[in-house]
Amino acid sequence: MNTISMNATEALEKLKDGNRGYLSARTCPGDVSPELRSKTCVEGQRPYAVIVTCSDSRVIPEAIFSAGIGELFVIRVAGNVIDDHQLGSIEYAAGHLGCRLVVVLGHDHCGAVDAAIHHDPDGYVKFITDEIRLAIGSETDDYRACCLNAKRSVRVIEESLNIQREEHEHGLKVVAALYRLESGAVEFFEN
Repeated sequence: MNTISMNATEALEKLKDGNRGYLSARTCPGDVSPELRSKTCVEGQRPYAVIVTCSDSRVIPEAIFSAGIGELFVIRVAGNVIDDHQLGSIEYAAGHLGCRLVVVLGHDHCGAVDAAIHHDPDGYVKFITDEIRLAIGSETDDYRACCLNAKRSVRVIEESLNIQREEHEHGLKVVAALYRLESGAVEFFEN
C-alpha cells in the first residue's frame, strides 16, 4: 500500500484551489511533463483524491482541478452513477493508493439526467436512467436534479462496508459536488 499523500481536508482544499486557478486558465496548468510521466511509471501513482464523474466530454477533472499526471484517480461513467465496478475502483484507490477524499462530481446540463427526466430509453442506457430516477424522483429542474443525483451517489458509496471502514479507521471523506459547464466553477456540498 502506498503512503497517504494528504488527508481529506487537505485534498479538498487542493481541489478548491485548483478549480479557482482553472476559472481563468487558457490551458491546463497540471504537470504532464515527460519527466513526470517517467517518474510515475517507475514509482507508481499517488493520487490525492478520487473523482467519480460523468463521461461527458466537457467535464475534464484534471483540467477543472488544475491537476497533472498521477494526482487524481478518475472514474467516469455516464450520469456519475455508482455500481459494483465503481465501488471496487473506489475501494482500490482508498485501500491501496491511500486516497482519503472521494468526490462525486456531477454537472449541470447532464444528458443522462435529462434522459431520466424527459425520456424513457431502452437498452443499457436504461440501467443508468433508472439509477438517476431513484435519485431525482419527480424533480424536473435540471440543476436540482443534477445535485440530487450526485448526492445519491455519495449515499450509495457510503453504504459500502469497506468505505465505512475507511471512513472510520482512516478518515476517508466522501462529498458531492456540481460542475457548472459555462463558468467552470465547482460547488462542493460538504456534510
